[in-house]
Amino acid sequence: MNYTNYTGLVILIIFIIIVLRSIRQVNEYERGVKFNFGKFYKIVNPGWRIVWPIFQSMKKVDVRTKAVDVPEQDAITKDNVSIRINAVLYYNVFNASKAILAVEDYAYAVSQLAQTTMRNAVGSVSLDELLMERDKISTKICKVIDEATDPWGIKVENVELKDIRLPEEMKRVIAKVAEAEREKQAVITKAAGEVEASKNLASAAEIMGNTPGALHLRTLSTINDLSSDQSNTIIFAIPIEVLEAVKKIGDRK
Repeated sequence: MNYTNYTGLVILIIFIIIVLRSIRQVNEYERGVKFNFGKFYKIVNPGWRIVWPIFQSMKKVDVRTKAVDVPEQDAITKDNVSIRINAVLYYNVFNASKAILAVEDYAYAVSQLAQTTMRNAVGSVSLDELLMERDKISTKICKVIDEATDPWGIKVENVELKDIRLPEEMKRVIAKVAEAEREKQAVITKAAGEVEASKNLASAAEIMGNTPGALHLRTLSTINDLSSDQSNTIIFAIPIEVLEAVKKIGDRK
């Protein structure tokens, strides 16, 4: 083998090595952002792609939905109650080029933006609104973050408030309020029952008063019910009609 053939073989081997080392695999759940001489060239779809060293470079972006745990934050509600709150954020990259070109570290940026937005949202509502309208506040936070991250090529799918921690003294106050509310409801219910019972008693008295002998029959029925138990002591009430009849007989004499 002469020198020319040997040189050609070496060059061929070097070329093959360069080609093999230039192959980059982009998985199905990824997109590649390719650069030529440092300038954005195109979005690379899944598969094997050639990225020539020195002249070209490529960064991969995961486009799957990501769940980010927003760290627990100290916040103050609109009615000046100090709480600790955390959340979980779901988002995905819908434009890989913007996620690389528009922001330095999109994952870090989204996390910081979520923390700030969550504190601001909590500060704009009272404690009662925060506890009772958690879904509404989560939707509000999601909308604000989604609008802010849209220029970064990021779509925020959902935000869920995970836990709201109150100071111990505030828990005791809320428990006392809840107890007072239950007592209030019990008194109202009892009073409504007494009103209903008095109406029924008045109606029954009116019917018995207009029906001769009805009160006497009712008394006998009650005595019959009580007599089934030997331990009961029966106090017999004489109907007013009997007393009036006796009085009339005494007046005649």
